[in-house]
Amino acid sequence: MDDLLEQLRAGLPAGAVLTDPDVTASYAHDMASFCEAGTPAAVVLPRTVEQVQHVMRTATALRVPVVPQGARTGLSGAANATDGCIVLSLVKMDRILEISPVDRIAVVEPGVVNAVLSRAVDEHGLYYPPDPSSWEMCTIGGNIGTASGGLCCVKYGVTAEYVLGLDVVLADGRLLSTGRRTAKGVAGYDLTRLFVGSEGSLGVVVKAVLALKPRPPRQLALAAEFADAADACDAVCRIMEGGHTPSLLELMDRTTVQAVNRMAGMGLPETTEALLLAAFDTPDPAADLAAVAALCTAAGATDVVPAEDAAESEMLLQARRMSLTALETVKPATMIDDVCVPRSRLGAMLAGTARIAGKYGLTIGVCAHAGDGNTHPVVCFDPADADESRRARESFDEIMALGLALGGTITGEHGVGVLKKEWLARELGETGVELHRSIKQAFDPLGLLNPGKVF
Repeated sequence: MDDLLEQLRAGLPAGAVLTDPDVTASYAHDMASFCEAGTPAAVVLPRTVEQVQHVMRTATALRVPVVPQGARTGLSGAANATDGCIVLSLVKMDRILEISPVDRIAVVEPGVVNAVLSRAVDEHGLYYPPDPSSWEMCTIGGNIGTASGGLCCVKYGVTAEYVLGLDVVLADGRLLSTGRRTAKGVAGYDLTRLFVGSEGSLGVVVKAVLALKPRPPRQLALAAEFADAADACDAVCRIMEGGHTPSLLELMDRTTVQAVNRMAGMGLPETTEALLLAAFDTPDPAADLAAVAALCTAAGATDVVPAEDAAESEMLLQARRMSLTALETVKPATMIDDVCVPRSRLGAMLAGTARIAGKYGLTIGVCAHAGDGNTHPVVCFDPADADESRRARESFDEIMALGLALGGTITGEHGVGVLKKEWLARELGETGVELHRSIKQAFDPLGLLNPGKVF
């Protein structure tokens, strides 16, 4: 231990190596439940690429595992420490290095907060679409590590579609540059995409080149109430089949709506079984919303209420962003699932989740990026109640099994981490897991980077 700390401090500024147990304990885990976390030997807060390289060279020389971290807002245990590891927190590397309106790119360090980047590019008339619900806290590096999504995915896609190039410090301290800053480029294997979603298991991202879009008009939204979640899911299918391209298409079930109202007094309709939010950022959003309103009514909506202006639309958006936080107030703890299914199976996913909640006698609220089939069933439970904790874990697993049975995937945007390792193996199959391990071996032959995660 003394040798590790001495060597780390030799290449880092004063205060960059934290060892106080009370402090390091606060870096031991992210926001996921039921995920083991170890005790780190030290937490390191580098500010430069060279300092990250020094940490990785030291770790390789002494064979010490390294767990890269962002803001620790993740929901799968991917940032959880292992015993004796170096926690490598990138939050101090938080500079926006460049914004180019001509090339429509931003070059950023990994510690830049998502919302900070979004506001900065907005000043140039540009738009960075990926916007996780935790966008006021989560970092770009963390978004890249977990390939996160957000509320805009139905129209604009996920983080992976906006990462053009990366600078990555490898396990042995070498610096690798991948990708490009050009609008086109197909030279070599797509190593950039390989790092996106790798959860810090292949290398440490220290710089990213991100694609930007022109800033769209302010979106206008509507809220549609349904007496049956199946009708809301039918409306989603009708909207997508009709060729519409909403900038947002989100669903909140009754449990979620009630939780948001209790927490924030939003005044959402509590009698509805499902609330569908749709928005458009087109030149004529009112016409698009009118068409969607008609489809919702045809699918059985009991009421359709368009927002009067952009401010009211933003209020609906904020209500949806509050969903996960609000559900955390239902019980002392939550397990947040992240199952994505084909849009055509969304109704079956919600119905199955309701059956599972009844089977286990649990409150399971569901919010969803309905437009891309990405559901977030939130299992609410009391960790002090051993039986309820057991039922929560079993219901969580049963929800993932349901998603796979419906032709879906165990994670649409939250990643695998510790929480879903066994389920990833089921989804990938034996050959898929073998190839993943071969790739890991090529990049990290000593197995030092984020050990025990993903698979």
